[in-house]
Amino acid sequence: MKTLSQSPTDPGFVQNPYPFYDTARAEGDLVFWQDYNMPAAVSHKAVQDIFRDRRFGTECPAELAPVAPSHLAPWLAVEAHSLLEAEPPRHTRLRALVLRAFTSRAIAALGPAIEQLCHDLIDAFPSEPFDLLDAYCTQIPVITICRLLGVPESMAPDLLRWSHAMVAMYQAGRNRQIEDAAAQASQDFAAFLTEYIEQRRTDPRDDLITRLIAAEEDGEKLSRAELISTCILLLNAGHEATVHSLGNGVRTLLQTRISADVLHPDTIDRTVEEILRYDPPLHLFTRYAYEEVELFGHRFKRGDQVALLLGAANRDPTVWSDPNTFDPTRAITTNSSFGGGVHFCVGAPLARLEMRIGLPILFDRCPNLRLAGHPDYADTYHFHGLTNLMVRI
Repeated sequence: MKTLSQSPTDPGFVQNPYPFYDTARAEGDLVFWQDYNMPAAVSHKAVQDIFRDRRFGTECPAELAPVAPSHLAPWLAVEAHSLLEAEPPRHTRLRALVLRAFTSRAIAALGPAIEQLCHDLIDAFPSEPFDLLDAYCTQIPVITICRLLGVPESMAPDLLRWSHAMVAMYQAGRNRQIEDAAAQASQDFAAFLTEYIEQRRTDPRDDLITRLIAAEEDGEKLSRAELISTCILLLNAGHEATVHSLGNGVRTLLQTRISADVLHPDTIDRTVEEILRYDPPLHLFTRYAYEEVELFGHRFKRGDQVALLLGAANRDPTVWSDPNTFDPTRAITTNSSFGGGVHFCVGAPLARLEMRIGLPILFDRCPNLRLAGHPDYADTYHFHGLTNLMVRI
């Protein structure tokens, strides 16, 4: 297995990680990424195979788990009950309960409200250059998830602040300042939800929090801690990835000057999938080996970690021809942007719905939309999203 070095905070890599992915993939399905001190799966096959291989999972084996620092206790308390960090049978139970509340019908019912929200946001656009990320791409998912959960939309700024602080824990180059901010945000977020959930117990409404309270599987309900972690996960994951997907998508459409025909009802699904493939919002997940496993010429021991590089898998030339070219006319082939296996993102249908609605309305209402500055990516790998998206209409 070839050893490669590439700092995830190097400015060139932050702005364009794909040449490194191409170099890595040319060495085989797995390479050893020295900066992360672990093997990295870089081909579509390797990433998807490990996602689906139950000999790998997200939970660190108990006997190998590091001692948790006390200053991270509030953040770790939330993580302890997260779907993202659980494996079967605990994950199976939690996911079944969540899916009883997070139904396809509930998601589809949001469509008309999302459409109206998009129009309302566009009506408020200024005439001078402005940041589309703040004015549109962020607002659609965060307001939608507030409405879905039943949380007051006036809480959106607080929810965004808490979410940004918490997910910063996953970025390269995290430090004590980031950790302290994440712990405080976790504490504040959990305190707000504790009070709000109690309100919903005595005053049920037609919202996701009420449905999560009522959800039951084989006589078991979500505990209060599980409810809090699930609501935080749905908010954090439900808006962070979609903000980046919308922002990266608009950037790509404007830079490539693709015809607006690709946003018509009969073409929009292919365009959305190509945006997700071409420039996904998340580029890396990790998995632990639960037993000795030999894959792609490498032997994993129990507790070994492997990085799954979604951005590399999505540009695999054995799956997509000319993969470094944005082509929204491609036939849809499953990409890795929403993960795979038992941890496939429960919010994927909502993210796709927001993109299918938000992108056509934006370009229809603003046919002269143009970039008003060079959009740079934020130094937050493994997230891959813009710092801002300055445009003029």
